[in-house]
Amino acid sequence: MTGPDPDTRHPLEHAPGVVFLKPLAAGRPNVEIGDFTYYDDPARAEDFFERNVLYHYDFIGDCLRIGAFCAIATGARFMMNGGAHAMGGFSTFPFNIFGHGWQEGFDPATWVAEQRGDTIVGPDVWIGRDATIMPGVTIGAGAIIATGALVTRDVAPYAIVAGNPAVEIRRRFDADIVDRLLGIAWWDWPVDRITRNLNAIRAADIDALANAI
Repeated sequence: MTGPDPDTRHPLEHAPGVVFLKPLAAGRPNVEIGDFTYYDDPARAEDFFERNVLYHYDFIGDCLRIGAFCAIATGARFMMNGGAHAMGGFSTFPFNIFGHGWQEGFDPATWVAEQRGDTIVGPDVWIGRDATIMPGVTIGAGAIIATGALVTRDVAPYAIVAGNPAVEIRRRFDADIVDRLLGIAWWDWPVDRITRNLNAIRAADIDALANAI
C-alpha cells in the first residue's frame, strides 16, 4: 500500500467536501501546491482558488506556494498582494482605477514597491477554520495556525500561533527535535518510504524516524 493518489481531486468517497488542492491548481499560474495537501469545505471545496485565495492577479506575479501534507480548514483565506492599496501618499484611495483623468500622474512603481512578495506555506502545516494569511507571509514546516487567527508575520517551523494579530503561543517540540525534523524532512521522502514509517511519524519517535529506511 502506498496511500491515496495525490492527483485525485476527491480522495474520500464519503466526504466530497475534502479536495486535494494540487489537481485543483493544475494550469493556474503563480500557484504551487504539494502532494496530499487538502482543503475541507462541505459546501464549496472546489471553489477554493476563487473564494479563498483573494486578490491573486496574474499580472502582479506574486506566487502562492503551499507545501505537501498541509491541512486547510473551512473558510481559511489567503490575501494576496492585489488587494493592497498604495500607502506612501496622504491617501490610500485608489483614484487611478476610476479613470476620467484621475489616472494621470499615477506611478505604478510606487504601488509595486510596497508589495510584500510571495506567500509561502511549508509542508505539514495545519491551518484552522477561518484563519487569514496576509500577503508575503512565510509559515514554517509543521506549524499550526489556530482557528480565526490573522497571520501578519512569518511563523517559525513547528510554532503554534493564535489571535488577531496572531502571536506565537508555543513551539510543538524543543529546538533539537525541530532541527532534526527539518533535517529529516520526511515529507520529501518517496510515498512508499513514508508509508513504511507512518508509525514513527504518528508516534513522534524521532530516533526511529532518523533511522527509517
